[in-house]
Amino acid sequence: MSLPVSICIPVRNEEKNLPDCLASLGEFDEVVVVDSGSSDRTVEIARAAGATVLRFEWDGGFPKKRNWALRNHVFKHPWVLFLDADERMNTAMVNELGKTLPNTTHSGFWISFTNWFMGRPLHHGDVFHKLSLFRVGHGEYERFPEEFWSRLDMEIHEHPVLQGSVGELRTRLEHYDYRGLENYFARHNEYSTWEANRYQWFKRQASAEDWAKLNTRQRFKYRHLDKWWLGTFYFLMAYLAKKGFLDGYRGWIFNRLKQRYFADIRLKILEMESGKSSN
Repeated sequence: MSLPVSICIPVRNEEKNLPDCLASLGEFDEVVVVDSGSSDRTVEIARAAGATVLRFEWDGGFPKKRNWALRNHVFKHPWVLFLDADERMNTAMVNELGKTLPNTTHSGFWISFTNWFMGRPLHHGDVFHKLSLFRVGHGEYERFPEEFWSRLDMEIHEHPVLQGSVGELRTRLEHYDYRGLENYFARHNEYSTWEANRYQWFKRQASAEDWAKLNTRQRFKYRHLDKWWLGTFYFLMAYLAKKGFLDGYRGWIFNRLKQRYFADIRLKILEMESGKSSN
């Protein structure tokens, strides 16, 4: 099956996750790995697998890694699918892409993921999804004036802003990170700092146009990140209403950590507002 899709994988020090990601992409004839200064075997692994490797050096401003790739690489195909190194393609998705893309009028598609946590898949709770498949030239990831505080060289919570309609694919991909809980905690500590800063920007500087670019879930989040009840609300929604409890003790731990994540964001917001933060 010939798929009109180029795969783009932004990476840094992903030697544990990248081999399985690349091994799942045999049906795609263009795989581009965008590396930002890996000190491990990431680049060697990518080249050995036949991927095109682009070197990215972030200067602290715009564009970050995904937008840089969109602006500096000529993709072979009309569609680009951004995957992280801890995500895996599967046969069902390949088949759905082959049936859907040739006839669609959409400019992009939301893709859902099955999260693996502590060595097992989570089949219930809040489903992780992102707008990671779209037509080349129909948009890019939202630009955010974060040069004065961000340390993340890749778009993490930013969504693509596209011209045209957006659909949703039914097949789920797998999100499986081999790097363990220590990496999970460190990563989410960075994310919570980013979210707290972004909340402050929306509170103080965002225009009506900036708010209009957000989807419904984003608008709800950035209106309430400073509320004491948001983490509890998320836990009750994901663990009870969406039946995260059916994933056993891993479901309990995962959703409690998400509750803690929202609490961390709120505490960082309170610290910033008290004038005691170093950010």
